[in-house]
Amino acid sequence: MTRKYLFVSILLLAFLQISCLKDKEVSCDFSPCRFVAPASEIADLTSYLTINSLTATKHCSGLSYTITDVGTGKQPDACSGVSVKYTGKLTNGNIFDERIVTPLGLDLTSVITGWRTGIPLIKEGGRMTLYIPPYLGYGAQDRKDANGNIIIPGNSILIFTIELIAVL
Repeated sequence: MTRKYLFVSILLLAFLQISCLKDKEVSCDFSPCRFVAPASEIADLTSYLTINSLTATKHCSGLSYTITDVGTGKQPDACSGVSVKYTGKLTNGNIFDERIVTPLGLDLTSVITGWRTGIPLIKEGGRMTLYIPPYLGYGAQDRKDANGNIIIPGNSILIFTIELIAVL
């Protein structure tokens, strides 16, 4: 009886694991144009780009981007795992984050919407700059470090230079 119970339990766990994998595939349906920044944030971003004589392509979501190298490798989708090298800064030039995320990478389903929207526009080896309005970034909430210091004020436009190292 114990072996039979153990066998049924293992089958049930395997079934549940497979079901979860299928659910992840279904829940990975992402349409970036469904997440559109408010017109006021898009206007602020456009104004920043104009004042600083920056040329960027406007995405249907409200973010803007410049691709300096489209890359030649695999192209991720909004649900891929990726390894990247990036720098994040504010419009005043202050760098709030800079790192290389490799070899384990990160899952695009767990990052800000601006990244999930923008990174799939390039391929491995590609480089880009994303100009992200607050709605597609961290929103109205201040982001603080471990000591409670504000590193990204609420409602900040974020600027990321990103190099896509690998699609995992």
